[in-house]
Amino acid sequence: MDPARDRRDRRDRRDGTLAVVLGVVLFVSVATLAIFFVVGDPFGTINDWTIGIAGLLTGLLLVVREGREQVPAPAGGIAVALGVLGAVLVVAGAGLVITGTTGFLLAGLVETVGFALVGVWLLVFSAAQRRSPRWPRGLATLGVVTGVVMALGFVASPGVLAGFDDMNAAPWWIWVAFLAWLGIFVLFPIWSLWCGTTLRRVESSPVADA
Repeated sequence: MDPARDRRDRRDRRDGTLAVVLGVVLFVSVATLAIFFVVGDPFGTINDWTIGIAGLLTGLLLVVREGREQVPAPAGGIAVALGVLGAVLVVAGAGLVITGTTGFLLAGLVETVGFALVGVWLLVFSAAQRRSPRWPRGLATLGVVTGVVMALGFVASPGVLAGFDDMNAAPWWIWVAFLAWLGIFVLFPIWSLWCGTTLRRVESSPVADA
């Protein structure tokens, strides 16, 4: 066996496992949020922690996959930098509400903008993979759509700068920004699981040898 290819395959399996774990954590986060609305704490706190963990795993995934796929420069590097910054904001937003530094609204706005930056990376990355034999075309298309939906979170940016933290006084466009969570809580975990399973089996896939 080619040692270089063997190392690549082992890295792909490791990164695939990371992506699968990210998808699972995001789905757990959705579940805890739904339960919180029914029974209350401690599921709200668990939800905050899972979002923070998802941000950490997202940043890690971006870093370990840097340079592994064909993404045109300089767009690829810029997208990774923005995505890592977004992951940091997600972790910071979760930390704000966990520590009680802010209320859930402002913390959620910070997380929303963070995931919007991740969405930019996902959009650029997935668009570049639409012609790659290593990636299913459907996965690349899902990544593009997910990135666009997540990027709606940029609408929350003025709210972060203004420090909005009162749901009753929040302007209408804040709710537009929260549409991004359809991408974060539904599409992104699906993409993560699909991406993870693809990476874990790409070594034996006929298209991987093309």
